[in-house]
Amino acid sequence: MVALEQAVAAPFCSRQFADLGADVIKVERPDGGDAARAYDGALNGLSAYFAWLNRGKRSVVLDLKDKSGLDVCARLIERADVFIHNLGPGAIERLGLGYDQLSLRAPRLVWCGISGYGPDGPYRDKKAYDMLVQAESGVVSLTGSADAPAKVGISIADIASGMYAYSSILAALLTRARTGKGERIDISMLECLTEWVTPPLYVWQGTGAAPARVGVRHNMIVPYGAYACADGSVLLAVQQQREWRRLCSDVLAQPELADDARFATNAQRLAHRAELETIIEARFAAHPRSEVLGWLEDADIPTGAVNDIAAVAAHPQLAARRRWRQVASPSGEIPALVPPHNLAHAPPRMGAVPALGQHTAAVLAELGENA
Repeated sequence: MVALEQAVAAPFCSRQFADLGADVIKVERPDGGDAARAYDGALNGLSAYFAWLNRGKRSVVLDLKDKSGLDVCARLIERADVFIHNLGPGAIERLGLGYDQLSLRAPRLVWCGISGYGPDGPYRDKKAYDMLVQAESGVVSLTGSADAPAKVGISIADIASGMYAYSSILAALLTRARTGKGERIDISMLECLTEWVTPPLYVWQGTGAAPARVGVRHNMIVPYGAYACADGSVLLAVQQQREWRRLCSDVLAQPELADDARFATNAQRLAHRAELETIIEARFAAHPRSEVLGWLEDADIPTGAVNDIAAVAAHPQLAARRRWRQVASPSGEIPALVPPHNLAHAPPRMGAVPALGQHTAAVLAELGENA
């Protein structure tokens, strides 16, 4: 795989392949390489994003403004199984690396481009960073409190597009094994996130009203979210009628609520959520969180903790399943989470995070070129 990539979306995709053992050649600019290298120095002087997204790859520095550098890049791509990039629409074609151009010389190539809005349409050339796409797709309008919208705290537009690119490439490789032909894949960040907001879209299309922003609570299922106790809050999630009945009888000590006309179905509970949530918090208000958690667990009502990042780093489930490993980097060994592929007979490779241009000489030598 050759990856002409930067930031998050394409690197997230190609790192999945690197972890599975693919030879991923990351082509970087000579003036500092991938912009994510300079995001921060949080991890022993290494950028947190870059360390997360680029382990196991080989870094090659090429000046694509120079004819010789561009020629080397084209030769690398032509001998690869997969080429992925997240340059803006039109930029890759101007370099002579578009699908129509490359497929003439490499008909088995799987070519994948990730962009904000796709290769055509009125938004084709619009800048598309993660937060902007979260807003354009409606995610921001659904996230946050009633008083203020908010973006999701991680780069979900980038991650979604990287994962759709990953699965699409795998599908294209399977098809190529049967047909011998490569494929063009175009991934739009907007389309990925809009796919994820389909349930609220359907609610609006069916009723003319969009689900409300409700903070840590669910905007389409009730009760589902954080509820205040005497000394904090608990999380609970009720999705099934049998859970609802157990909540009423075993936790709220009001079994008659299960068949109350206001609350008998989720649609009714959603319509009367303020009344129901007032009843729940009135029950919890005089009791410590530990006691309420005991009620929920005894009633087999799904519950969990609102962990901060420090608690996640020390999560006992991750420790018990040995999900942390050390990998090499230019700044020494760093912790890395084992990827969630969990293939029983193909453990992840989890190679080193590369220094800028670390593998240029070796890769050029493979092409018969001098560094």
